[in-house]
Amino acid sequence: MDFQISYITPEQSGECAPSPVALDPLCSTLLIPLAARAFGDARFPQVAVHDVYAAPALQRMGADVSHFLKDLPSVYGVLSRTQVFRQLASDFFQRHPGATGVNLGCGLACYFQWLDQGDNHWIDADKPQVMRLRDRLLPADGERQRSADIDLTAPHWWHDLQLPSGAQAEPVLVILEGVLMYLQPGQVESLLREFGDHAPPGSELLCDTFSWMAVGCAALHASVCHTHAEFNWGLKRMSDLTAPHPRRRIKSEHPIMEGYDIATSVIFTSFRAFWGVPLYAIMRLTVDEESRPSVRLN
Repeated sequence: MDFQISYITPEQSGECAPSPVALDPLCSTLLIPLAARAFGDARFPQVAVHDVYAAPALQRMGADVSHFLKDLPSVYGVLSRTQVFRQLASDFFQRHPGATGVNLGCGLACYFQWLDQGDNHWIDADKPQVMRLRDRLLPADGERQRSADIDLTAPHWWHDLQLPSGAQAEPVLVILEGVLMYLQPGQVESLLREFGDHAPPGSELLCDTFSWMAVGCAALHASVCHTHAEFNWGLKRMSDLTAPHPRRRIKSEHPIMEGYDIATSVIFTSFRAFWGVPLYAIMRLTVDEESRPSVRLN
C-alpha cells in the first residue's frame, strides 16, 4: 500500500492541482520525523532542533501530518534523538575535521545544516523515490555535500557510495536513523557486516534501535500505524550489534525517551535493567584495527 502525498511545484499556484507523489510504507515513515522537526520545537523547547528546512518542505507537500503531531511521545523522541545524533556527529568531526559522514536512509533529514564544520564532507543516501523527493523539496547539494541513490538491502553499498576504506583511510561517520527496525534480521546483519568489513579504523556508526518486543507491533505505534510499515528487527541482546564480526564494538549507548516525563523514565530505565537491552536508544558503534573476537554482552 502506497502513501499518497501531494507535491506543489514552484510553477503551481492558486487553482492548480498539486502533483501526487507515492511513497511505499517504509519510505512514508520519513513524514514522522519531518513533522516533528517542523512543528515540535514549540511543544518541547528543551530538545528544540531549529530545523530550517523541515517546515518549508512540509509546506510544499500536500501531506496531512496532524495525526503525527498528536503523538507527543514520538515528537519528543524525534527531537531528542536528533539532538543526540547531532552531538555525537559533531564530536566525531571535531576529532576528524576532514572526514566524510553519510546518512543512510536519510529521508528528508538535513543534518549537514548542523554539522558543516568547513572541511568535512557529507552524503545523503536513500531509495530513488525518496531522493527524487529530496531533489524537489530541499536545497541543491553543495561543494562538500552530495546525494546518492542506495539500496541498503543490497550488498556493496560501501563501494557504491565510494566511501573511504583501508587501514590508512580517513574514518567515516555513518548515521542510520529510523532504519534498522524496518529491515529483516538478515538485512540488518548484512548492513552491519558491510560497515565492519570496509570502514577504516576509528569510523563510527550511529543508529537507533528498538527492543525485540517491538517486532510485529508497528500497528500499535501511534505514528507508524498510519504508514502501514512494520517493525521487523529489534535487539534481543547487546551482542546482536557486534557478533560475530571481529571489528565491531559498542562504544556507547544513549537514552532518548527518559527525559519525556517521570513515568517514561521509570519504564525505560526499568526495562533496560530487567531485559539487558534498551527499549529504545541510540547506539554508537566503532570498528577496531585489530581483528579479535567480539566480547559477548548480555
